Amino acid sequence: MSALSNTNWNRRNVLQAAMGLAAAGGLAACGGNTGRSSGSGDALTQYFHAYGEAGTEQAIKKYAAAYKKANVNTNWITGNNFESALFAALLTKKAPDVFEFHPQLQLVKSGQVADLTDLIDPVKDDFNPNDIKSHTVDGKVYGIRMIDDPQFFYYRKSMFEKAKVEVPTTLDELIEAAAKLTTSKVKGAFLGNDFTAIQNPIIWSAGADTINEKNEIAYHTDGVVEGLKQLRQLFTSGNVLLDAPTDFWDPSSLNQGLCAMQWGGMWSMPAMQQALGDDLGIFPFPKIGSAGKQSVYNGGWSIFVNAKGKNVEAAKEYVKWLWIDQTQYQEDWATSYGFHIPPRTSIANKASKLKTGLPAEGVKLFTDYGHFDNIAYDQTMQTAFAEVISSSVRKNGNPEAALDTCDKKVNVELKKLFG
Repeated sequence: MSALSNTNWNRRNVLQAAMGLAAAGGLAACGGNTGRSSGSGDALTQYFHAYGEAGTEQAIKKYAAAYKKANVNTNWITGNNFESALFAALLTKKAPDVFEFHPQLQLVKSGQVADLTDLIDPVKDDFNPNDIKSHTVDGKVYGIRMIDDPQFFYYRKSMFEKAKVEVPTTLDELIEAAAKLTTSKVKGAFLGNDFTAIQNPIIWSAGADTINEKNEIAYHTDGVVEGLKQLRQLFTSGNVLLDAPTDFWDPSSLNQGLCAMQWGGMWSMPAMQQALGDDLGIFPFPKIGSAGKQSVYNGGWSIFVNAKGKNVEAAKEYVKWLWIDQTQYQEDWATSYGFHIPPRTSIANKASKLKTGLPAEGVKLFTDYGHFDNIAYDQTMQTAFAEVISSSVRKNGNPEAALDTCDKKVNVELKKLFG
């Protein structure tokens, strides 16, 4: 499901959340509703960002209302400030007991999120191993994946055919395709309004990684520099849609014919299919340079328990009930409001909506080209790399110099996390 920022959730420095602390006292009333008027047991609060797909808010509240051991209040946080609202609230007495977010080592190191190993161990083998790995620190699991959200390019088949363009497999080919596809009314490509949505695929498609297994910088390579230079060429070509009415997470730019290909998430697929029918295809982010490989960013959202909350055990019991035991709700959440891949193999295997056609192609791209979050590559690091995109792609700065600046910031953060 689309976050109003989605991959951009990790492009903003989490420390900015403190700026919202003064307003945190009023967050408890932000979209809060259990879906029932009374109940027994503990009172719990969960935070969710406002997904873009119709029915998502009602679904989460329906699940909460079905839980009988506690009244579960849902804060459905609208706008693009979910991260700042969440982290500001976590510093107050009105902090949520349960919240969705993404695996972040800093949350574990600070003792903010509870160890959920005992919940997930009985079904651990049923989860995608990468979803377990991305939430594990020193053998303990600190979050439960709710949905996997692969991201790739969507394209209009008819526009490609008319322009006699083949599906690009390299970044050079994508640049050439964007030029051929651009007309007086249509731009060749849309990669998000500020290009930060593709910052991790740039690294992976160049054959590099964010940080390596030794927790050292792995993104500063010749291939990444080459990719940044190519993206600058694309950015200034006049063949890219810039300042679109909505960002990459929304399917409108492709659906309304503003572009011929658009970076987006699998969550957008049903809306795109409804608008475009069979005139829709997908492909991974193209390879960059001779050492590169095509890539797909496997984003998604996970559920966490606030280890500093007043109701930790009750919150864990609720999380187990909903995200471990209630498999019908988990399948509903993954496939009824946009398309997502259930992180549990047993659920994914019976998700009929993902078995044929374009959804099945999306699952295959996820399997063949997918990269998952590294729990140690935190928001501060990703914000530093976002500044590389700003400097070297949007502002024509020197990529090597921009990466050197990024390295200094990332190394400071790595030292904080690992000494």
